[in-house]
Amino acid sequence: MIVKTKKYQLTPKEFIKAGLWSIAKEQWWYVVFPVLFGCIGFILPDEKWWFIIPAILVIVLYILFWYIQFLGASQMEQSKMMFERMSYEIDSRQLLIKLNERQGSPVKWEMFKKVYKRKEDYLFMMGRGQFLLLPFKIFTSDNDLKFVESILNRKNLIQK
Repeated sequence: MIVKTKKYQLTPKEFIKAGLWSIAKEQWWYVVFPVLFGCIGFILPDEKWWFIIPAILVIVLYILFWYIQFLGASQMEQSKMMFERMSYEIDSRQLLIKLNERQGSPVKWEMFKKVYKRKEDYLFMMGRGQFLLLPFKIFTSDNDLKFVESILNRKNLIQK
């Protein structure tokens, strides 16, 4: 069985939001060291601001770095294709990204590291900052969603 989706256009705002979410999900532990460093300020109350301010600054700069990366990627000429209207065909062999009836690009399931099922979409992770976002609204029926989820479960890709 092949699941054919409706056409969908990813907006730069959705791209940035999903990108930051994926980085936060995979690299949450990068925040642990600055938080621990900031906690030293509570042990040494006289010099607390020398520990708390750099800890907050490091966390803010890290988030800002990734925000700028995704913002820049969304405005590059090379990534223009990501923001065009595309449809998808999903079967047990691959996920086919179709620009139109004649132009498409297959992506084998082995290319995906994880797939996160979120409230309103699937986030297919291929690497750091590389992903596909498929909202539930592009699927034509609930049976299509269940079939896609069964494929993802069989491939051991789905994460909650």
